[in-house]
Amino acid sequence: MFYKKFLLIIILSLLANCTAVNLDNNKPKLIFENSYINKGFAIVYSENLLNQKIISKRLDERSLIIFQRNLKKGTQVKITNILNNKSLIATVGKKAEYPLFNNVVLSIRIANELDLDISEPYIRVMAISENSLFVARKAKTYEEEKKVADKAPVKNISINDLNKVKVYKQKIINNKFTYSIKIADFYFKKTALLMVKKIKDETKIENPKIKKISDKEYRVYLGPFNNINSLQKSFNDINLLVFENIEIIKND
Repeated sequence: MFYKKFLLIIILSLLANCTAVNLDNNKPKLIFENSYINKGFAIVYSENLLNQKIISKRLDERSLIIFQRNLKKGTQVKITNILNNKSLIATVGKKAEYPLFNNVVLSIRIANELDLDISEPYIRVMAISENSLFVARKAKTYEEEKKVADKAPVKNISINDLNKVKVYKQKIINNKFTYSIKIADFYFKKTALLMVKKIKDETKIENPKIKKISDKEYRVYLGPFNNINSLQKSFNDINLLVFENIEIIKND
């Protein structure tokens, strides 16, 4: 009799542990690694841009909603002004059309809180939502390659007190302007060379470069660029190949 009771207690304990594990697995989790990350130049919404059809949808100036073409609606993102390290949390809104050169459309409220420099609005977008999805555009890829993704663990996320916003304070900071366009990182130099050939054959770009980052990592990139006009032209030219996640990298 004692044996049966003891066995029953053991079984109940195991079931309780299994239930606890299942419940824990069902808890929402924020995804900070292996999610979508992109560095580039933002565009700040205005009614003029809407009227000129540069941006296809209206965005309220006090909104914490952003337009971002690669992420699904409702995805939470951390927006960081890379030049001063200020950041906040925003949410991806409906799909909207805007220039390919820009990686995100920000409201006036967000631009003010980030103290964004109008002449160099360089920001990082990082998805942090539960089950966030990167909506990759169709692209030709190499089967033998697995692209190396940048990982940026989130530290000390804070949401500032965002109240009244009237106008976009067009901050201009005199930084040295020097950027490169990161096409992709590859494990094999041979594949990087194939990518360089593809760029030369299928675009007007004549001088794509390869940089050895480590023994097993080779970066195909364009640049450096010392002004935003040449940077934007090359960015638009390379977009003809419809790569998944081109990034703009500030040079040290």
